[in-house]
Amino acid sequence: MTSLPDLKRINDRYRMFTAVTDSTEYDGEFVFSAKDNLTTYDFPATAGSKILEGYRPPFDATPVKKMREAGGFLAGKTNMDEFGFGTFSANSAFGIPLNPYDLNRSCGGSSGGAACAAAVLEDHVALGVSTGGSIVCPASFCGVYGIAPTYGRVSRYGLIDYGNSLDKVGVLSTKASDLSRYLRVIAGKDPKDPTSCAQPEMPEALGKIRSVAVPKEAVQGVSKGVMECFNKSLEALKGMGVDVETVDMPVLKYAMPAYYVLATSEASTNLARYCGMRYGQQDGDLTLRFDDYFTSFRSQYFGDEAKRRILLGTFTRMVGYADRYYSKALRVRASVISEYKKVYETHDAVATPTMPFISPRFDEIADMSALDVYKADFLTIPPNLTGMPHMSMPCGYSEGMPVGLMLTADHWREDLLLGAAIEWEKGFRIVKPEVIA
Repeated sequence: MTSLPDLKRINDRYRMFTAVTDSTEYDGEFVFSAKDNLTTYDFPATAGSKILEGYRPPFDATPVKKMREAGGFLAGKTNMDEFGFGTFSANSAFGIPLNPYDLNRSCGGSSGGAACAAAVLEDHVALGVSTGGSIVCPASFCGVYGIAPTYGRVSRYGLIDYGNSLDKVGVLSTKASDLSRYLRVIAGKDPKDPTSCAQPEMPEALGKIRSVAVPKEAVQGVSKGVMECFNKSLEALKGMGVDVETVDMPVLKYAMPAYYVLATSEASTNLARYCGMRYGQQDGDLTLRFDDYFTSFRSQYFGDEAKRRILLGTFTRMVGYADRYYSKALRVRASVISEYKKVYETHDAVATPTMPFISPRFDEIADMSALDVYKADFLTIPPNLTGMPHMSMPCGYSEGMPVGLMLTADHWREDLLLGAAIEWEKGFRIVKPEVIA
């Protein structure tokens, strides 16, 4: 048996878990956590929402099951934006995780608790989920490695969905080698998730990136401090023998509006099941008529951002508007994929900053409009919209806060990203935060 740190005491300071083990020891080969929208038989699954408070699934999500079978000990469920709706983990119903580099700043979202756990706990592996950047964003803000694989590489069985055609389960850790090891653990076909069954096998050998493309559109609107770190990282890539070329990818500017149409459309459909009858909270007034009961229940327990996305998604799917918005967004998605494919004809990967700024303070977040928050994801949305694998690597520090470099590869080429991370780790030293329990 191996001792565990005092997770509850640490969690009181950083708020990274929504539920944590009572055990002080573990007998597994490694310790891991799972984002709170992955079901686990021994912990609640709330997806960061009051509407699911008290829900205890009777089964493990496939990625969690595979981690246990590989010898993993599940330490707890990590905090997140409600149903994944957010960029800063500020929309959780169970407290806001705090950035270990500065407790007045965000961990990023929506896998903020996962990135915080990976940064704070020694030798910890966190399972995260990405829809529009929810792995690489917090990885960047918390100074860890984070990979979101190709859509379908990892089974989504047991995942509480945000957007069915966008959600991907990935890995966060301070060690690049952990990404390679544990992505292979959770990857693979699963008859319980048909979207995972068309994937090719991951190659055993790591790939090598020889050339990267930097879209001109990706460096517009990026803060000075982040650009300084990004430019230094490009020089470091050149030092590793990687050719770096600036390219035009004009269609990228359409990725964000297309993403929000598709994501909210799928989210509004998925959230229709939470009506106070089957999952979580069930304390509504049963004397009301059906519609009145559902309306009062959902009004009480959904957060503001969840309500906003339900309304937007329902609108874009309405008769008379579906062709104008939803169908057009699907065509934009196809165009963005085509644009990336053209780049991959001459380059192995696309390189951009992960986020356009360092982790903001909570008072700065409070002053942001919903549109400002949505715009913050303009770098991470394109690879998620296309379903392509992408990874954030810590590449520097600005004002004492971590900055991330994001690499995006073609479908099923996670081997290129994993190989790049291993090589990058040899030359970049992570400055770990001072952990105070």
